[in-house]
Amino acid sequence: MSRVPLVTEDVLTLEQRPVVDAILAVASRGRRIPAPYQLTLHCPELTDKWQQIGALLRYRTSLPLRISELAILITARHWNCDYEWYAHAPVARGAGIDEGVIQAIRHGKQPELGATVDAVIYGYCSDLLRNHFVNDATHRAVRDIFGVTGVIELTALIGYYVMVAMALNAHDYPLPADADERLPAL
Repeated sequence: MSRVPLVTEDVLTLEQRPVVDAILAVASRGRRIPAPYQLTLHCPELTDKWQQIGALLRYRTSLPLRISELAILITARHWNCDYEWYAHAPVARGAGIDEGVIQAIRHGKQPELGATVDAVIYGYCSDLLRNHFVNDATHRAVRDIFGVTGVIELTALIGYYVMVAMALNAHDYPLPADADERLPAL
């Protein structure tokens, strides 16, 4: 049970209705209110701004979906956010991330990535989340692959999903009863 009441479409205030309409207008969200917004709709203006940046970072960056989903999984694992993991592991699989990589991250292990773009992304995300900084070589490697725009978008994506994880964890957003992708304790 969530620590704050979840906002649903059937009980919206006049301030919440246009925000929900904007959320549902993003076709790839599947005509549903995503989990974090069900919590934050108690603050409609915050939710409106948040959902706009979420739609931008999730659906309109220069980063390939596989790279975005890899960064989201690394962030979900770092924050021990079961719901974020539950929501994004299937998307990561669909985006072509190898199951061995997904399971290594799930279990808190560094995946075998060799000298790949994924290894650079894993290093960048891990450095930023763990150390709060990214070393020069790793930053340069991401910039060389994805350009200045890409490294800025990647950093913002990580920060956005940190905020999502914090909201889901702080307010104890419930997993569906049939969820089988819980993160193991580390």
